[in-house]
Amino acid sequence: MTQEVISIRASVRTPRAAAIAGILFAVLLMTAFSLLRLSVPADPLEAGMWLKTSANTVALALNLVPSAGIAFLWFIGVLRDRLGEREDRFFATVFLGSGLLILAMLFASAAVVGVIVIAYSAQSKALLDSATFTFARAVTFEIMNIYAIKMAGVFMISASALAIRTGFIPRWLAFLGYALALLLLLSSRSIEWILLAFPLWVLLISIHILIDNLRRPAAGTDQELHAPH
Repeated sequence: MTQEVISIRASVRTPRAAAIAGILFAVLLMTAFSLLRLSVPADPLEAGMWLKTSANTVALALNLVPSAGIAFLWFIGVLRDRLGEREDRFFATVFLGSGLLILAMLFASAAVVGVIVIAYSAQSKALLDSATFTFARAVTFEIMNIYAIKMAGVFMISASALAIRTGFIPRWLAFLGYALALLLLLSSRSIEWILLAFPLWVLLISIHILIDNLRRPAAGTDQELHAPH
């Protein structure tokens, strides 16, 4: 098999891998975030009644977070592979750095909530009456509703800039990314569900990549048939 055929097959598989990883990330994160939002009150100073009524739902949501993070990391990797030599170093650095920071904050917040659930199962009364519970809830709220949201906006801006420069996604998706990123950067901590804008945008990109990839398998096959062996 020639190097040309190997290159053709790789170019077909890489976008499809990016699409599948992006769709998986978006679905898992939206599911986890929705379960958490419906189970845990947005007020970080609430009394912790959700631990009595929704601890199992919260645990389920937390179990989805690691898989979502792995899928997102894979999504970043295969997108950078698709960009290849067209990748702008400045925007690529911001793209990769903001993506890793999003993952770090997502994992840290999930870990803190998981610790709260475990501690409640061991000493429920002592936990709810302690300053530690209030501190943990406030830290999680701040990380996700301030820092993670802003970093998601930075990720979307850098990805949209790369898209416009390289054309790896349509320009309308890039401009939509700019608009949603501006919304995230200017939003306040009191706006619930705003974080869903990020995985929804990733989902749109992934669906487009997958559809675009599925429309072109015949071209790759035809080139392979006519390639010299």
